[in-house]
Amino acid sequence: MPNEKIITVFLDEHIRVIHKPINICFHSDDDAQGVVSLVRATYPDETLFPIHRLDKMTSGLMIFARSTKANEALSKMLEEKKIEKYYLALSKQKPSKKQGAVIGDMTKGRRGSYLLLRDKIKPACTYFFTKSFLLNNERFWFFALKPETGKTHQLRVAMKSLASPVYGDVRYEKNSVQVGGDRGYLHAYKMRFDLFEKRYEICDENFTGKFFDLIDQSKNAEIKVLLSPENLNWPKRAFKLT
Repeated sequence: MPNEKIITVFLDEHIRVIHKPINICFHSDDDAQGVVSLVRATYPDETLFPIHRLDKMTSGLMIFARSTKANEALSKMLEEKKIEKYYLALSKQKPSKKQGAVIGDMTKGRRGSYLLLRDKIKPACTYFFTKSFLLNNERFWFFALKPETGKTHQLRVAMKSLASPVYGDVRYEKNSVQVGGDRGYLHAYKMRFDLFEKRYEICDENFTGKFFDLIDQSKNAEIKVLLSPENLNWPKRAFKLT
């Protein structure tokens, strides 16, 4: 795979936030350069520390700390669930409910997949809202997702458990269609947090693919209502900045 162009979404003295392109792993392997390596190659004069991960298929916001001080502070905030994160997703399957939570322990399944369990000893917790809309005369469901934990494949497994897997997710969507090597439609959309007495609200609208373009579709009333997810009526137990 040729090197992807890395785009900075936000920059100040403490952090550099980039748009992670689709179909790039976190780490490099024998076949392709990972996103961390790409970012460091793009900004060779900086010492950058990745704060969190995104799956290979997932696009959107990735935070890199620009100092050890910022790295330590953000890593602690992530562990203490003090970073408010929102994702967007697209599905072609009707979910079992329009809003709510998916809560349960997760375990490894076969061939790199994960399973959601009924046990809640150390559960993954995902809140969501969804709206249906027509796109090219086909019915889709658009999701705003708010993870309270950061388990591997958490959002993808949560959506599968709702009978509404991420569109184009070749691992969790049965008979998934990825025509022409398109993508899985999951996107890290918005983050909000307080760092060194400064409020950060960072958004990445670059959620695109063969079957969807957020900017083109953002005037759709059913989609628009989910594009300010911090204003939705999340459950009281869900972390939210005041």
